[in-house]
Amino acid sequence: MNDALPLLPTTMVGAYPRPSWFTYQLDGRDVLEAFKSLHHEEAFRDAVRTVVGEQQEAGLDVCTDGQMWFDDYAMGIGAFFWYWFERVGGFGHEKLEHPARSRTEGKDAFTLDESGGVAVRGPIERGPVRLAELYGIAAGVAQRPIKACVGAGPLQLSTMAHFESGPVKNRFDLSAALADVFRAELEDLVAAGCRHVQLEDLGAWVPNVTRADRDFQWVTSTVDRLFAGLDGGVERCWHFCLGNAWGSRAEGLTRGGYGNVLPRYFDVDVDAFVLDFACRDMADVGVLADLPADKGVHAGVIDVRNLEVEQPDQVAERIRSVLAVIDAERVTLTTDCGMKQLPRTVARAKLRSLAAGAAIVRGELTGER
Repeated sequence: MNDALPLLPTTMVGAYPRPSWFTYQLDGRDVLEAFKSLHHEEAFRDAVRTVVGEQQEAGLDVCTDGQMWFDDYAMGIGAFFWYWFERVGGFGHEKLEHPARSRTEGKDAFTLDESGGVAVRGPIERGPVRLAELYGIAAGVAQRPIKACVGAGPLQLSTMAHFESGPVKNRFDLSAALADVFRAELEDLVAAGCRHVQLEDLGAWVPNVTRADRDFQWVTSTVDRLFAGLDGGVERCWHFCLGNAWGSRAEGLTRGGYGNVLPRYFDVDVDAFVLDFACRDMADVGVLADLPADKGVHAGVIDVRNLEVEQPDQVAERIRSVLAVIDAERVTLTTDCGMKQLPRTVARAKLRSLAAGAAIVRGELTGER
């Protein structure tokens, strides 16, 4: 495998559509327990091989395993929250009402109904999340580097909790405990050879809702607890999207766009921010002008909230708008968010356009076509 990446490398965020024939569900089980069924394990490995292969065929430089380990739960993003609640000790496994539901109205209320809430009933302890094992399955069938997409993260998960019993009594202590669980998973990923890790945590937006300035420091310290000091040579990325499932923009959560929150996180100990731009016609891209020199960006230039397949020239124009603000050497190109909710034919076509648009601009910069 060649880990050397070209100028303007391409990747995607997390989840990819399941092949229609892959109908097995973990239903809360440890993946190694589920794999006692040889048919389940075989189908899972075939699904990972298929979705990694489709990303490679589309031309992506860094691929994901498509998060085939997310069950087909609600919200169009599957078990984005519940994969962790079901496998980290201390949580109940039943879906409760979201803690903020009674204070939410309008379009965002439906999203909270779908995500739900969870009970905290005991100490938060690491369980069989198995990120390193899952990475190994994907890396074993890939000809390109595999990025491990880790989320939902400790910030976002902590906002969904009802504190019923046990030693953890608030979201601050819960997020710290979860950060330690996630950090252990990341260390295992690095030991397994993973060199691209992406935290997918919308907690960055929470200060928009709480209106509490202290929460910016809470977000920063939690992400630092997760990432700081991770072995060198690993690209540490943080994605906080502008809404995804069924086209939701999560308007109450994301008001003001990236310009309203990103500058407060410029000192966070990450290598790159993964940001959605295509869904708002690249309107927020100007925020990158002040990005610190030690930070890069994975710029979203493919809108995953609709079924339109962008043409390569359209993608190239979006890329040029990014490069008008930040040097190409600091830019990776990506989808706005995960693609699980899209038809697989559309996802494939969008990824081909992503790679083709990148090739157009790369050729303009290098003089090579």
